[in-house]
Amino acid sequence: MTDELIYIIPPECRNVKELKKLLTAHPEIKFVSMVGVDLGGNDTDEKIPISNFLKDPDKFLTGGVQTDGSSVVLPGIATLNNGKVDFEADHSVNWFIDYNFEHLDSSGKPIGTLRIPSFLIHSGKRIDSRSILLRAMERVKKEVPELLRANPEFAEAYGFKADEIQDVTLTSATELEFWVKTPNEKAEIEQLTVSQVLQEQYWKRTKGVVRTALEHSLLLLEKYGLEPEMGHKEVGGIKAQITQDGGLTHVMEQLEIDWKYAEALQAADNELVARIIIKETFRRHGLEVTFMAKPMEEIAGNGEHTHVGLAIRLKDGTVRNLFSPANPGKDYLSPLGWGALMGILKNYEVIGTFITASNDAFNRLKPGFEAPVCIVASVGHDVNTPSRNRTVLVGLIRETDNPLATRFEVRAPNPHTNTYLALAALYQGIMDGINHVVREKRASAELEREFSKAAGETGKYLETDRMYRSEEDVFHAYGQEERNKLFGTPPSTVWEAIDNLQKYAEKTWVLMQGDIFDSKIIQSYSLAMLNQWVMELKDRILPENMEVIRSLRLLDDGEVTALDEARAEKIQGLKRELMKDRPESLSLFTQLRQAIDDKNYPEVSRLQLVIAEKMQILKKLYAEYRRNFF
Repeated sequence: MTDELIYIIPPECRNVKELKKLLTAHPEIKFVSMVGVDLGGNDTDEKIPISNFLKDPDKFLTGGVQTDGSSVVLPGIATLNNGKVDFEADHSVNWFIDYNFEHLDSSGKPIGTLRIPSFLIHSGKRIDSRSILLRAMERVKKEVPELLRANPEFAEAYGFKADEIQDVTLTSATELEFWVKTPNEKAEIEQLTVSQVLQEQYWKRTKGVVRTALEHSLLLLEKYGLEPEMGHKEVGGIKAQITQDGGLTHVMEQLEIDWKYAEALQAADNELVARIIIKETFRRHGLEVTFMAKPMEEIAGNGEHTHVGLAIRLKDGTVRNLFSPANPGKDYLSPLGWGALMGILKNYEVIGTFITASNDAFNRLKPGFEAPVCIVASVGHDVNTPSRNRTVLVGLIRETDNPLATRFEVRAPNPHTNTYLALAALYQGIMDGINHVVREKRASAELEREFSKAAGETGKYLETDRMYRSEEDVFHAYGQEERNKLFGTPPSTVWEAIDNLQKYAEKTWVLMQGDIFDSKIIQSYSLAMLNQWVMELKDRILPENMEVIRSLRLLDDGEVTALDEARAEKIQGLKRELMKDRPESLSLFTQLRQAIDDKNYPEVSRLQLVIAEKMQILKKLYAEYRRNFF
């Protein structure tokens, strides 16, 4: 049955005439959804009956579908008095059919919804995440050939002439990690921690319903043209239990699924499709999936390492990777490759604002969990020995016998990172570095020396007081104070990340080159992230912390010792400091609420960190206290 289904609308059918034919031939496709992605990374999904769509499909494809600012995250743009937002179909990428395998039509086929990736238009301008990435791509595609034509020696070093360029390709891919569990069941953090340290789950064989759901997901991704490369267990998880009927219960494990790279905009769209497929497939098998960056304290979070590359296609059909050196046995990277890497790192304080800007994301970026918090890269211990340093922000991926494989792996993103904005920001940084290299006519050896410089050494492009390369485990080779001095102090809260856009105004200017991130977009994104941040603090994190504190009750097993009493007093003191208001002083929780009401974001940020630290101390104290009771 499913072999007769179609999963992708081919390019030749993305016009009114052919689309009508195709939809008429596939009556199981009963709805259409215009998919725009707002600045919060949310994708729109509505159900337009096909009968309505077919009355005037041209209207739907060219802006006839509308919404208002209350339905999308575009603060400061789609306002109360100017909230009209139009959808415009994007014909350049794949259109997918989203099937509901639990709802069958009269022929027994699942009901399908045609999802059409779209741009969001406000006051005649595209203002959505997809359009920002598209503008960044168009800038690269335009400027790279112009740079090479104006500086032909860079093209000749690759063995071609600039006028032979037919197209520029921005390749990207993401790796999706997620936790899966049986509903309404919780595992002890201690069990998960021990299993993680012992790596009892990493790359182990999947079993039972988890195996079935994983296999179904991979097969579906293949039908959608994503070309999955593998699915496997990750480091986190505990062993499930077998029920009397042979099924599994107490499932709690971490998985990863990877698929083939694509051009940047298509790659970001593919990620949306993959998340839907994975979540729905596991749900049909009775399992919950979470893509949260840090669903559990002290346990491995979900990363989404993002790969970026840059290549050109010549008129004779051959492809050249612009990051690969002419002699892979001599150089790590080409001059343009070095420029791209340096551009990412030099401007990462503002690039990172579009990668990490939520409480959940910052919960993952902690030292000791292989999560990158330092602006530093690894290229390999030597040119003939590619390495994978998992403690750095950016790693160079290369194969000496396959120049097309050369790319950068950015390790900071997580499954809820807005990949469209992240890629747009990364390519803006890349272009800043490439422009510098070409303007200054710099060579690979010179660039490698600058990139490998010690803090305090002057460079033509990179900052004097910073170090940018480390082949060491940065969490063991350097203490926190030393890391901050060498690589810059990373933001710890959403406010600190957003404030970087003002603090590093010259780097924000890099993002705005080519009108990619204009001032309205940056202001709207900042408002969206700050609103989400304070609302979550006030209405979710504070209430959850209050419930935790109320649950930490004093114990009595009939043999309370002086040690127990001393520990109890420490616990009660922390509880009072955090939550109990007194005539002479307000609790930290109340101070945080007041700072939020006053929109005193620096104080909100400070109090959030203080409260988080004291809550962690409190939980550890209570666990120690409780262990001494029968």
